[in-house]
Amino acid sequence: MSNEYFDSLETRDPADREQALLTKLTGLLQYAGENAKAYSGLLNEFDPRDVCTREALAHLPLVRKSELMEKQHQDRPFGGFAAAAQGDLGRVFGSPGPIYEPEPRVGNYWRMARALYAGGFRAGQLVHNTFSYHFTPAGSMMESGAHAIGCAVFPAGVGQTELQVQAIADLKPVGYAGTPSFLKIILEKAEELGADVSSLQHGLVSGEALPSNLRESIADTGIEVLQCYATADLGLIAYESEAREGMIVDEDIIVEIVRPGTGEPVQEGEVGEVVVTNFSRAYPLIRFGTGDLSAILPGTSPCGRTNMRITGWRGRADQTTKVKGMFVHPSQVNEVIKRFPEIVRARLVVENRDGRDMMTLRCETESTREGPVENIARVIREVCKLRGEVEFVQPGVLPNDGKVIDDARTYE
Repeated sequence: MSNEYFDSLETRDPADREQALLTKLTGLLQYAGENAKAYSGLLNEFDPRDVCTREALAHLPLVRKSELMEKQHQDRPFGGFAAAAQGDLGRVFGSPGPIYEPEPRVGNYWRMARALYAGGFRAGQLVHNTFSYHFTPAGSMMESGAHAIGCAVFPAGVGQTELQVQAIADLKPVGYAGTPSFLKIILEKAEELGADVSSLQHGLVSGEALPSNLRESIADTGIEVLQCYATADLGLIAYESEAREGMIVDEDIIVEIVRPGTGEPVQEGEVGEVVVTNFSRAYPLIRFGTGDLSAILPGTSPCGRTNMRITGWRGRADQTTKVKGMFVHPSQVNEVIKRFPEIVRARLVVENRDGRDMMTLRCETESTREGPVENIARVIREVCKLRGEVEFVQPGVLPNDGKVIDDARTYE
């Protein structure tokens, strides 16, 4: 087991870490209340000096992604949650919803360097980054983290598999960043073309689940991959180390696991919603409900890092789901349905087939014409930014349970 860490924060005494985070929290609450319009209202009943324990933190209101989306719609671009002027930012991103995320001119703003370092990335290496550079911040997240370590980055983005293979064969990158399913596609295409991509030794993957059979399949090609958990709003939340026992929480956030639908913390080991407080001066998010489910693992990692560990992604607390690294919201599915009056009712079914995520919109309708299938599929891609199949069923076939999205994926 390697004793190398990104910095000394990862191995500090847990009590010292907790005290440092809570001290920073008091200052964050005061700063957010004074500089972010939304928090001047949300926090006006609380004295920041009184919020010096996790128990006190649990009394602050939650901000959920759905609420953030609504407030941004009412008060563009950031719903009053940003504490930095738009002109002082480096970039502004847009994720499905739409939700807009500011990125200040701060190196390693999304804090991804820590996860990359744990994944074996080191100064002087070239990273093949296949996360999107278009609209969403994923590509920028990985790139800024790699630069903080001292890596060069090839900004591959998504798609164009043959060109991806050619670039890897030509440039000989050591590291890969992207979704695990796309790495598998690249490796399969390289084998088909007879291209040498053996320079790849390690990867940091995110955006979708990493089932053990897929991890082992990739490892059989000589590439060791670890995964991290991040969101477009918050950046890095937790990451795997080589111990591969749960995910270690990032050093510069506070994570709570709460009972879904409430802000009440659950007991250690109990599955609940991941709630995060970051310390961004540009875009402070305090008790931000991610909608993701996880649980706290007892003890500390055998790798020597001493921070809290969580079990990793265990599903969604609501019907929103993540497909190929992109969130799909019930509101998006309803937008598709509204454009086709012949659809009586519909449900988006998400499955994992041979290690790849697939979406199918099952529509109750009496029409089975080819034209509507193509049109609906086109609108799915337009609204959700992802490909989806369309299947017609007779009225009454879909369960009458209020579900708009059915995540039917299972992993061993």
